[in-house]
Amino acid sequence: MEKESFWKRYGLLTGTGLAVGAAAVLLTGLGNPENMGFCIACFLRDIAGALNLQRAGFDAEAGTGIVQYIRPEIIGLVLGATVLAFAKREFRPRGGSSPMLRFIIAVFVMIGALVFLGCPLRMVIRIGGGDLNAVVGLAGFIIGILIGILFLNRGFSLRRAYAQSMTEGLVFPALMAALLILLLARPDFIFFSAKGPGSMTAPVPAALLIALVTGALAQRSRLCMVGGIRDAVLFRDFRLISAFAAIIVAVLAGNLISGKFHPGFAGQPVAHTEALWNLLGMTLVGWGSVLLGGCPLRQLILAGEGNTDSAVTVTGFIVGAAISHNFALASSGDGTGNGPVALAVAAGFVVLTVISVMNMQKLEG
Repeated sequence: MEKESFWKRYGLLTGTGLAVGAAAVLLTGLGNPENMGFCIACFLRDIAGALNLQRAGFDAEAGTGIVQYIRPEIIGLVLGATVLAFAKREFRPRGGSSPMLRFIIAVFVMIGALVFLGCPLRMVIRIGGGDLNAVVGLAGFIIGILIGILFLNRGFSLRRAYAQSMTEGLVFPALMAALLILLLARPDFIFFSAKGPGSMTAPVPAALLIALVTGALAQRSRLCMVGGIRDAVLFRDFRLISAFAAIIVAVLAGNLISGKFHPGFAGQPVAHTEALWNLLGMTLVGWGSVLLGGCPLRQLILAGEGNTDSAVTVTGFIVGAAISHNFALASSGDGTGNGPVALAVAAGFVVLTVISVMNMQKLEG
């Protein structure tokens, strides 16, 4: 009886974590950049580039930049969640919970992620690959979550959401379907990188299928990188964090088997060794994600379930990616460079502080 109870409590989440980690290793083996089987921040940045919202590393001769590609993984995650949400009768369009504040928070979460060079999901994938810079990022991520929890305990809220029409809820999945058509048709006004991370891609059918399954699993299990640490601290509930750990275990095992586990700080793929910015970038991500109610992966899944607030949030991520690259805020493998990164990160902390303080509700008692 105890085993059955343990399985019901942890089995689905742990299994989902192992599946996500294995999928990340497989996608890397199929052509995605190393330690980037999945990265919500990086992939949304690539989509922003494909839509010509940013031209990082633009090569006039090739006519493309280095991070421009419509990533089928993003499309698959959303549509996988949509299909399962309909199958489980959990597609319930809702929204209207401070959409503009969510948009602004999302912009700064993306800026922080691109300073670190990855979302929380890629952070744990990098740890599984031996990247110790991601351990520094994890420390910052935890600090950010703890700051967010501090405000949650003081009544922070972005107010309630309201029921929306079915048409409203279907807009974001429909946009993902439109992106899939553009990916397959490859019209001249969509940009695809000829070199750099944007040119490193798994085959579209395989990437889409893997992401569809992963999106369905994430929808069923409620997988969230932020939620695991938040729930462990607030409620002593370790279910979500078990998936967090399972992803690391699966990626670590896959990298050890394939000979791609390379522990250390230097020479890690699509990463830099500037510890302060790895720490502060992920602090911004952790804090902002708590205010939003979920990590970038969770926001994609919720958008697939018809949550229009999450759809606005994902739009904010895309705009944040464009801002990061257009204003030299994003890092590269060489570090943060000479861009105004410090000013942008500082502005992010100020904005999140103002939003956190101004949206604290009075606690009864």
